[in-house]
Amino acid sequence: MSIISLYKDKALIRLYIGPGASKNEVVGVYGDPARLKVKIKAPPVDGEANNEVISYFSKLLGISKNQIQIIRGETSKQKDILVDLSPEEAMKCLGLEK
Repeated sequence: MSIISLYKDKALIRLYIGPGASKNEVVGVYGDPARLKVKIKAPPVDGEANNEVISYFSKLLGISKNQIQIIRGETSKQKDILVDLSPEEAMKCLGLEK
């Protein structure tokens, strides 16, 4: 299973979130099955980290916030987000292209 895959004609990105960091950043690949490890400044309180994930990926991918949806893991560090891009476009934007 890949970090980024096709799901309902969109890119599904599997994430492992580290909330409460000093800055937002993509750290690398983590775990088995692999997930994209991302540090997020916001704490995991009242949905703040989820909102920060959406804002951060909106900037990284160059799309609006309403084109990103958390579809699994709203209360977990392991999250799956669905973005309105193809998997290839998402990989290119994130610098993960082969």
